[in-house]
Amino acid sequence: MLDTRLHTFLVLCETMNYTRAAERLCITQPAVTHHIHFLEEHYGSRLFSYEGKTLRLTEAGLRLRELARSLAYNSNKIEECMASPAAVSLRVGATKTIGEYVIAPQVRRFLHTHPDARFSLLVENTQILLRELEGGRLDFALVEGFFDQDKYAAKMYRREAFLGVCAPSHRFAGRAVSLEELLEERLLVREAGSGTRAVFEQALHRRSRTLHSFSNLACISDFSMIKTLVQDGVGVSFLYAAVVARELAAGTLAQFTLEGENLSGAFHFVCLKDNQFAGAWSEWME
Repeated sequence: MLDTRLHTFLVLCETMNYTRAAERLCITQPAVTHHIHFLEEHYGSRLFSYEGKTLRLTEAGLRLRELARSLAYNSNKIEECMASPAAVSLRVGATKTIGEYVIAPQVRRFLHTHPDARFSLLVENTQILLRELEGGRLDFALVEGFFDQDKYAAKMYRREAFLGVCAPSHRFAGRAVSLEELLEERLLVREAGSGTRAVFEQALHRRSRTLHSFSNLACISDFSMIKTLVQDGVGVSFLYAAVVARELAAGTLAQFTLEGENLSGAFHFVCLKDNQFAGAWSEWME
């Protein structure tokens, strides 16, 4: 069982507001303050400080948050296991590329092997998934792109080619394209926080460029819409190979490369550090 005061601390870490934390916990604001003061006295460190009117975690608070998140997650999983020893429960998060185009076989195999399992799959961008993971609402996540590997336990699932795509009749089709040529085109990109966008932004960064270097840029969160617009010649995009495999095979999209770049990205399993139930990964590694 997680200590009530540590639970209060974690809720305050999420809300960073004493009033909202009290509302979520259904206790008074003075009770929240009392719980935090108890922890600060117990650990001999300030956990929060104010910068003007903004509440911030101290270095000690950041350390405790990381440790307490894992403790809370493991405590909740122990409660589940003790209440229903034979039950199988798995809450997975996946970024859109992985969730929509990669892991259907793994989900099918898991549900076939565990027909009575309680299973959920949340498909969202990397930033949202990591927030859900930190809140203990996911057992693990499969993410693309970049994240702070010092904050989590992580293991690579696979690498995936990252391709430039255009309409088959486009002047880029089948070519290696210079960055200068690319900058002349309308670029269709995913929303901020997505792994797909982050991989391309890193490639631009290596050339001392950003997305602001494009005079014609469209941000679209839906893969199907991006592919349709590219097929119609509205713009070009960069997507993982798994996302466009069918269209490339059917000839409705064409591939191009960026000169001097062999783009790819890594897909990772990610969970909280000290996760005592990380063995659930083994169901997905084959």
